[in-house]
Formats: sequence, C-alpha cells, structure tokens
Amino acid sequence: MPGPLADPLGFGGPDWIELFVAVLLAGCLLLWRPYIEPLARRIGRHPAWCAALLAALALALRLTLLPNHPVPTPGVYDEFGHLLVADTLLHGGLANPVHPMHRFFETIFVLQRPTYSSIYPLGMGMLLAIGRLLTGLAWSGVLLAMAAFCGLCYWMLRGWVSPDWALAGAALALARFGPLNDWTNCYWGGHLPALAGCLVFGALPRLTARPRARDAILLGLGLGIHLLTRPFETIFLLAAVVFFLSPRAFDPALRRPLALAAVATLPAVALTLLQNHGVTGSWTKLPYAESRAQYGVPTTFSFEPIPVPGRALTVSQAGIYRMQSAAHGPMDSPARFLERLAYRVRFLRFFLSPPLYLALLAFPLLRNEHRWRAVLLTLALFFLGGNLYPFFFPHYAGALAGILILAAIAALARIHRLGPAGAFASRALLLLALLPFAFWYPVHLFDSNPGLRALESFDTWDGINHFGDNPRAVVAASVAHLPGRPLIFVQYAPNHSFQNEWIWNAADIDSARVVWALDLGPAEDEALRRYYPNRTAWLFSPDADPTRIAPYRAPSPTAPAPPAPPKPAHGLTLEQVH
Repeated sequence: MPGPLADPLGFGGPDWIELFVAVLLAGCLLLWRPYIEPLARRIGRHPAWCAALLAALALALRLTLLPNHPVPTPGVYDEFGHLLVADTLLHGGLANPVHPMHRFFETIFVLQRPTYSSIYPLGMGMLLAIGRLLTGLAWSGVLLAMAAFCGLCYWMLRGWVSPDWALAGAALALARFGPLNDWTNCYWGGHLPALAGCLVFGALPRLTARPRARDAILLGLGLGIHLLTRPFETIFLLAAVVFFLSPRAFDPALRRPLALAAVATLPAVALTLLQNHGVTGSWTKLPYAESRAQYGVPTTFSFEPIPVPGRALTVSQAGIYRMQSAAHGPMDSPARFLERLAYRVRFLRFFLSPPLYLALLAFPLLRNEHRWRAVLLTLALFFLGGNLYPFFFPHYAGALAGILILAAIAALARIHRLGPAGAFASRALLLLALLPFAFWYPVHLFDSNPGLRALESFDTWDGINHFGDNPRAVVAASVAHLPGRPLIFVQYAPNHSFQNEWIWNAADIDSARVVWALDLGPAEDEALRRYYPNRTAWLFSPDADPTRIAPYRAPSPTAPAPPAPPKPAHGLTLEQVH
C-alpha cells in the first residue's frame, strides 16, 4: 500500500498543479452551460438501475485492465492473515486445531496455540471466501466489494442530495475508489467498511423521513458488517448513529425500526463471539488480544503501556515487535497526540482529490442543520478516536470513504447555489476532481507502451499493481514448477526484515500442496522431514543474493558450503533435482 508523501498534505507535484488550476477556474466569472444536469436527472428516475449500472461499470473497468494489471499477488502478513480466515471458513470452521509440529509454522499475526488461527476479524475473510466459492479466486470478493461500494454510494447520496448531485458523487467514488485504488488491488480490505458506512448513512435520513423496515434492516446490516471488519472503529460509527437520531430519541414511530436494526446487527455480534470462543476459548477475548498476550503485537493504544511478549519470538516476530514498540513510544501526552494528528492530515489525500479540498471549505455553511452536524461529528470521531492508536492506514477509516464524498458533494451543491459564479465554480471543481481518473485510466490501460508506462511515476498515490512488481509472484511461479509436494524450509539471515515474511500456510497444512516451514537447524528440521516422509524438502533463502530455492541438504559439520549458482535476470535461482 503506498504511504503518504512527505508533504504535510500528502500532495505530489501533479496534485499542486491540479489545485492551482482549480483555483484559476473557480475564480473565473464565465458561465458553463449545464449539459450534464438534465442527463443526470433522466438517469435518476431509475435509481436502482443507476446503482446497478455504476457497480457494473466499476467492475468492467477493472477487468479491462487485467492484461497489464493482473490478479494481485498477496505480499504482506495482513493479507495472508485475511486469506487464512477465508481458508479456515471454507474448511467449515472458525479456527483450526493446533498442528503437532506448530513450532515450524510460527509467523506474524497468526496464532499457533490455543488454536491455529488468524488474529483478524471475520469480515474480510468472509468476503475472500465468497470470491473463492464463486470463481476460485479470492480477489473476486475484493472486486465485488468495490462494485457494491460504488453502487451503494449512489444509493446513500440519494438520501441526502438531489439525483444529479448523487450521480456526481457516485462518479467521484468510482474515480477515487474504483479500479485504480489500492483497496481494489490488495487483500487488506477497505471497501467492506466503506460500503458499511454507506449502508448506515444511507439508511439514517430515510428512517427519519419515513421509518420503514427495509431501511432499519440495512442500518443494522451496515453496523454488523463494520463490526466484522473494524470492531474498534464501530464505536465511532454507532456514536454517530445515536447522535443523528437523538432529536427523535423518544419518537414512537422509530421504536420498531430501531428494534429491527438491533436484530439485524445480532448475527455479526454472534459471529464475533463465536470466533472469539473458537479461537481463544473465551467468548469475550478477541484473537488479536490473544496475539498481544503471546507475541506483544498488535501493540496497545497510545495511552497504555507497551505490551510484553509472553513467549520467545522468531526473528520476524521480534522484528515487528520492535517496530510496533518504537511506533508506540512512551505513553501518550497532549503534545505527542497532536503531533500524530497533524501527521495524519495527509491521509485525507487518499480519500479526496485536491480540488475537493476547496469544496470542503464551504461545508461549514451547512452547519445549521442537525444531519450535517452528524456528518461533521462522524469525521471528528474517526479522526480523533483513531488517533488513539499508534498506527494508521486508510482502511482503518474505510467507513469515511462514502461520508467524505457526501461532505464534498454537499459542499459543492451549496457552492452551486451562490449564484452564476458559484454554479461555475462547483462544476469546475467537480470536473477537475474527475479529470485525473479520465487521464490516468487510459495510461494504465495502454501502459504496455514504454512512454505511457514512464508517466505512471508521476501518478500520486498510485495503488494499482503491475506485472513483476511483487517478488512473491516470481517465487510463486518458481514454486509451481517444483515436482511433487514440496516442503520448503525458509532460512532467514540474522538481519532479516519482518516485512519480508515467508511462512504462510493453508488452514489444513498437511493437505496443502506446498508447506512452508521455519528452518530451525538440521536436527530440528529432520523431525519435520520425518513427519512428511512423502514430501521433497527444499531450502529457501529469501535474504541471500540472489534469492534461491535449492534442494534441502543437511550441512556436514566439516564440509564447506557449496558456491551459490549464478544470478538470473529475475533474481531467483531454482536448483532442481534431475
């Protein structure tokens, strides 16, 4: 996932140019004849079809890019953790039994005891499992969530703004969070909490205008999906719901719908409790809390002391523990809290393009309405509450994706009502916010051309994957050609980086074609080789130069190490038994 740029706003050079042009256009007093609004109003007569069309369009646009931007290869431990949840679910359980040789399979963010399980909630894993069931590819679930978010964003906006502005907002959502976005091209998640936020904020204005069972169930479904993906941040989303409904807290017309919403949330609560019990043996202890007790990660909130591991760590586990402890630092102070808050401002660039920053300046004009204050409170809760944790990635605040689009569109609509100059400024800002996607999508579509490929280095916050940009894809291709059922021992160097973790296995380790195991030395390794007598043993050295996979040979105490084979172009040597 691309990180924020060094600029305090997270801007790159193209972003500043885009913002400068936006300022020039917004300052013009020329009028632009509205060609698009009548078309939007005609399309808006069929909201269900419009939402479905937007979802289908987002899906088609990403599939069209497959020749140059293939199915992503998972590359970091978070992705493998979600994939393990999916595989566990497809094997019919919420946890896996402890493996008798579990000491060889220690890795990051995976428990080996009291069960062999990922530490992550069920939500993203359920989505990936659906993808595998439908097409055989976990990534299909990611695509479905991306498409559903684009359609649901339109549905949400229809509850807040006019049909033409709702369509404009949905176009912004597709351009920002569609085929070129990092969430679409990895297995970390993001679209799932985003569509949960759309369900919640789409249902709220409809419930207060005309309480109906359908909208109540959608509200509960949104809260449930968010609980299954981001349990901590669900506190902020629930607080926003309470604040939004507070003026009508004692309205008898809302009692039954709110009861239905609570009932619709219960399956997610039940699944969370069942996962807790299945993984940790306790109904109330989350898997990540068990990981913290054993491995010291994930780290604690900034106002808590740094956790202490309860067991010996592998070189990778020790590396991530040191990194997270350093990020946590001393217990929080107001100065450290504000410093971290200022740094995170740049992540707004992930959610909105620069012209929309200007549009947001008009959002305070809406503050006199309670529903817009609820939007502002939601943004503040996620921004301030999320700052209590030392780390931040955009998918932590995925629910804000649609809500920030809503805030930007509402502000644009308000600017539009300021007269001819305001109408022009709102259209200009909207057009400029959409133009980057209109430019970069064709560049990525035809980036087999070297000239176009060279342009991509100027694409700020570029999140789409390319052929050969993940070394794991090269290793996976080599492993696919190994004969039989390989047992691959991973030999880390003493200075190994935790960011290059390779011990990842299926839910049913023994039945998998490939088993990845930690090299614990010849004597220990021999025990695992005897456990798998029908597997061919290999030794993988990810920290060597070149990276290599060679037949496993227990070193002789006196024999010198064999020379390394010559380095091929792709940086991986594969020595096969002939």
